[in-house]
Amino acid sequence: MQTSCPIGIFDSGYGGLTILSQIRAVLPDYDYIYLGDNARAPYGSRSFETIYEYTLEAVKWFFKQGCPLVILACNTASAKALRTIQQNDLPGLAPDNRVLGIVRPTSEVIGHMSEAGNIGILATQGTVESGSYILEIQKFFPTVKVQQQACPIWVPLVEYGEQDSPGTDYFIKKYIDLLLKKDDKIDSVLLACTHYPLLEKKIKEYMPVDIRVISQGKIVAASLADYLKRHPEIEQRITQGQSVSFYTTEKAETFNHHAKRFFGAELSATQVHKL
Repeated sequence: MQTSCPIGIFDSGYGGLTILSQIRAVLPDYDYIYLGDNARAPYGSRSFETIYEYTLEAVKWFFKQGCPLVILACNTASAKALRTIQQNDLPGLAPDNRVLGIVRPTSEVIGHMSEAGNIGILATQGTVESGSYILEIQKFFPTVKVQQQACPIWVPLVEYGEQDSPGTDYFIKKYIDLLLKKDDKIDSVLLACTHYPLLEKKIKEYMPVDIRVISQGKIVAASLADYLKRHPEIEQRITQGQSVSFYTTEKAETFNHHAKRFFGAELSATQVHKL
């Protein structure tokens, strides 16, 4: 008998922990379960078909754990897999459950954060190639101009704990410069990858001081709180025991060692051998 019905939080690796920590700060009473597909990370350079397949496997796993609501706390999965899962898979899998992403809630507010109406996006190759941010932002802010820059080296640097190393500076500056060359009127830059908050200090060192750097955690947390208020039929199905459980497709010891940097606290994960 299912005794816990938590909110599921999914990411290809560790980055979603930065989202989970912000969500728990705003919504501490609910139960949560986190899954990092670390064994197959990163997702950023993988094909649409592969990302969709991996993400759907994770969603099915969450449903088996009793989650009525799953948050894809991964920009690449949100950009490349969410819509297909929502439209094609969810009606047959669990029509009363919901799967949400983090691209749309960010796009709904990002236009208000730019006075000039010129926004830059720093993201993985997969997120950039999907064009999701451009499409979603234009729905809500048709006059806003958006420039994107893929940063393929940034996630591996963070995953391997090199975010504070001197060599990382070169790659931080490189991609910032490439982005700003596309539009010298950019006044706000979105870090559209959940790993990037760990690089935020260095990013701000190489970003002009008059450009606002925006992380997603607080935006996503506020959006989820609003969603639960508007959808009591989902909110009432989520248990409120203030628990959080962690799972990874990698060795648990490895996950525990690296995860503290993202979550801000010690944690103990359980390995999932097959999704």
